[in-house]
Amino acid sequence: MDRLNKVLSELGISKVRLSKYLGVSRQMLYNYLGQKSLADWPKEKEMKMLCLLGLKNASDLDQVTVDGEYIMQVESRLNESVKETSNREALTDLKGFNKKEQEILADLIHLLKEKLADDKTKETYHTYRYLYQYLQSMDNTKELKYILAYMSKSLGFTDPMEFVYNENQQFIFESIMFSAMTLYNNGGASKSKIADTHKRFVQEIEHRKEEKLSRTQELNTLKVQALRELGYSVITAENAKDVLDKIAEIQSRKV
Repeated sequence: MDRLNKVLSELGISKVRLSKYLGVSRQMLYNYLGQKSLADWPKEKEMKMLCLLGLKNASDLDQVTVDGEYIMQVESRLNESVKETSNREALTDLKGFNKKEQEILADLIHLLKEKLADDKTKETYHTYRYLYQYLQSMDNTKELKYILAYMSKSLGFTDPMEFVYNENQQFIFESIMFSAMTLYNNGGASKSKIADTHKRFVQEIEHRKEEKLSRTQELNTLKVQALRELGYSVITAENAKDVLDKIAEIQSRKV
């Protein structure tokens, strides 16, 4: 079990997400992780944990190398499972929403189901996958809201002088969007003319991904070092503050 706890620590998976994945409370998860071996877990939970880690048997834990690629593989499996659980919960519980909110949710679900049912090329599936990711990111990127407002206005659904967000920023953004869309629709930009621009676009995205992966690996390394210096095997609700303080201390040593 020490090896499992070490792998989970290096992966940086929170106890909240892991308990949700296993379908147990956090307290029950702590009980599981405190047992002698995975064999002591309920069979269903043992198999789910092995599936998350991409292993056939608990003995394979000794061969696990937690690098960037492995972290991304486990994250992908975890995200997919947690998302499926969230989807089931979202469709069965609308308590707390007023009538208008329930109506818009019902309309959205109905429209999504209708479009997906008619989808023969799977373009709709990919479009809605992008939409889901768009909605996930909207709170952190205000321009995504400006894009929605621009499209609503250009399609005639909304008054062009309505500004429900930051008026100055929205005004500037919509003006730039109009210029770009005019250039696009009038054929003023060919693929050959903007190939270099798209190349820089791709390079910037790849650079951000590398920075994110590097930061994730750095944080996991710091966490492992902090746990080792404090004599802990995993982060718990009781030692979390000590671990975070130790991580800050380790970082300060490198300044």
